[in-house]
Amino acid sequence: MEMLNPHCGVDRDPRGVVRLTISNAGSLNILSTPVINAVREGLETLAKDEDIRVLVLAGQSEKSMIGGADIKEMAALDQKSAEKFITGLRDLCEAVRAFPGPVIARMPGWCLGGGLEVAAACDFRVAAHDAKFGMPEVRVGIPSVIHAALLPRLIGWGRARWLLMTAENIDAPTALAWGLIDVMAPQGGLDAAVERTIAMLLECGPGALRAQKALLRQWEELPLKESVDLSIGVFGQSFIGGEPQRLMQGFVNRKR
Repeated sequence: MEMLNPHCGVDRDPRGVVRLTISNAGSLNILSTPVINAVREGLETLAKDEDIRVLVLAGQSEKSMIGGADIKEMAALDQKSAEKFITGLRDLCEAVRAFPGPVIARMPGWCLGGGLEVAAACDFRVAAHDAKFGMPEVRVGIPSVIHAALLPRLIGWGRARWLLMTAENIDAPTALAWGLIDVMAPQGGLDAAVERTIAMLLECGPGALRAQKALLRQWEELPLKESVDLSIGVFGQSFIGGEPQRLMQGFVNRKR
């Protein structure tokens, strides 16, 4: 594993799949300010590499991808330092969300609070059968903010309200039924489930996937007619590099 910085380990394979492992952040991979800044910097560095086809975000231990934000650090904050802390976490979540290629969250064990916000910013969430999820902020006197705003879009307003306002944890089968995670792996099968997701993405045109991700991000913000009209130009641009012609010809030849 290559270390981009003390908190970012990177493994690459010949297919263009990169695994970014959040490192040296305790057994639950807790987000303190140094970890937040280091992982954001690692993501920003990797985002410049156009050869990356899929990014897997993982934690160093099997207890968690990211357990949550650092409560010891937050307990000492005041209004000004609190805003600075949460701005850093926002910037990390945005670096995940803005990553040009598809991002898979590999989710064993616990995923709470800021960890679930980072996971929500990923494109796909693949979780272990015994993973647990929750937004405990209101129990420690703060609201859930920043990328918790993605949760109503993922799971609906009622379920988001339940998670954010009761602070009750949910298990993996519930998270799957709610649409909070995309895949629940069988016992011992988390890496195989991640690999199946990677294999599906590698079957797709890399340029098309990046264009699709960018469109989806814009569709979240735009009214319907603008979303429809904007995508016409993106469709046309996809033909410039020759990827559709090559992949469609392969499909046509296979049908003969």
